[in-house]
Amino acid sequence: MIQTKEQVQGWRETIAAVKEQIGRVIVGQQEVVEQMLWCIFAGGHALLEGIPGLGKTMLVRTVADALDMSFSRIQFTPDLMPADITGTNVIQFGVKGDTSYRFQPGPIFGNLVLADEINRATPKTQSALLEAMQEKTVTIGSETHRLPKPFFVLATQNPLENEGTYPLPEAQLDRFLLKINVAYPTRDELKEIVRRTTSAHTATADKTADADTLSTIQEGARHLLVADDVLDYAVQLVMMTHPAEAGVPDSVKKYVRFGSGPRGLQTIVSVAKVRALTEGRVHVAKSDIAKVALPALRHRIFLNFEGQAMGVATDAIVEEIIAGLEKRA
Repeated sequence: MIQTKEQVQGWRETIAAVKEQIGRVIVGQQEVVEQMLWCIFAGGHALLEGIPGLGKTMLVRTVADALDMSFSRIQFTPDLMPADITGTNVIQFGVKGDTSYRFQPGPIFGNLVLADEINRATPKTQSALLEAMQEKTVTIGSETHRLPKPFFVLATQNPLENEGTYPLPEAQLDRFLLKINVAYPTRDELKEIVRRTTSAHTATADKTADADTLSTIQEGARHLLVADDVLDYAVQLVMMTHPAEAGVPDSVKKYVRFGSGPRGLQTIVSVAKVRALTEGRVHVAKSDIAKVALPALRHRIFLNFEGQAMGVATDAIVEEIIAGLEKRA
């Protein structure tokens, strides 16, 4: 599949139209919206972190409206069980007293699933999402049920310092394509939020794309070109997250227990392709790699005890690695 400039421009305009519709409902958070769209058009799941009340749930619902996808919400609580997410087999009684089992799908069976406050549930329940996120199937007993297409999990979590939270298992963190930090709004954004939410008129997002359009853009993005020197730059960036690698920054040696695996590199390249597409280019540039590195790697770098005790931010480590690579260039 060879892209023409006209095709890429059309896809760019579609993504821009989706972003514009989201902006009719969501005030500010442009970087968050942009990164979420990178994630969706790259075909992955996203983890949004921020304090309660920043509009994360409204954002996900608005994305579903703009992309014409079925929306399903799961509120994670400490007493939530895996079957409450995936569904279960229920007994049906016939007129003659005979019994049979029928699968009752859980809320995971949707196009866009909001896993709200995912880290308030126990690790056992959090892990119920692993198969769904990776294989896009759910296995109940001996039967495997395929999830609808497209399928995305957009999860929200509160900062781990908040009371009543459980850290996500490392294997599950790695299943999220991007981890997106949701910042507190500015003064002007707060005023606009109040205007929109306390007026008689409630803004909504119009449908600007559908499943077929989404699939076409996803496939087109995969075929964007990545030059060897750009790929080498991405590989070097990921290798610099490993403390045993030669030439790593001092912060990596001192504070990192282990760095990103191959999935981190796959994420950087696939998301950089979508970013290049949104810029109207048919090839990936080093600037695309650097721009997507933070949300792609911040949850794939694991700090040692000293790093955790010192409150070191993985964002600062990634930024230091990028700055070091730019100096060498």
